[in-house]
Amino acid sequence: MLKDLESLPWNEPDCVQVMLHDEDDDLFGLWMFRDGVLVEVGIPGTQRVHVAARPGDADPGFLVRTGLGRGEDRHSPEHVQDPRSCW
Repeated sequence: MLKDLESLPWNEPDCVQVMLHDEDDDLFGLWMFRDGVLVEVGIPGTQRVHVAARPGDADPGFLVRTGLGRGEDRHSPEHVQDPRSCW
């Protein structure tokens, strides 16, 4: 989905904001254009938790509020995280 949005002819892409909420997220994530591509912008008090993905599945992890004990401790080491975007 992000690649489709990136390909649209935006008048002012630097002003575009995309909010995504996956079924496992606690809240919406914010995406904005940086150097021509949409990237997730960190929101204070949140953390994207990445866990080891199942073979063949793209897994973006899940966005949690920090300090509530809702999964931020389940973050996997970077070498087992899935670098592909499922969006």
